Amino acid sequence: MTIIGYLVVGLIAGTVSAALGIGGGVIFVPALVILFSVDQHIAQGTSLAVIVPTAVIGAWAHARAGRVVWRYSVPLGFAGIVGGIIGGWIALSLDDVLLRRMFATMLVFTAFRMLRVSRAG
Repeated sequence: MTIIGYLVVGLIAGTVSAALGIGGGVIFVPALVILFSVDQHIAQGTSLAVIVPTAVIGAWAHARAGRVVWRYSVPLGFAGIVGGIIGGWIALSLDDVLLRRMFATMLVFTAFRMLRVSRAG
């Protein structure tokens, strides 16, 4: 039953992340922690590994439609690699509970910010 649960979560996360341009971690991490009782560090690491093929396929689909500005993508991608290294070091140094709270705070902050921006537009 667990493999079916992972497949369902992956399908939902892949669809939502490609359709909305969000990282699948918004779905993967809470799903792994809440539904499958996975440690926060493991959930975040797994989410980062899983998002690679999802991001490649989503980017490919948007590139085919002419919706990728490559001159922005290259420096953003390079900086993202450096930031990923730094963020990984930070995450690994944090307690599981603190990391979970920080992740939840980031999700709530992002949700409120997006709601505010969508009402202004």
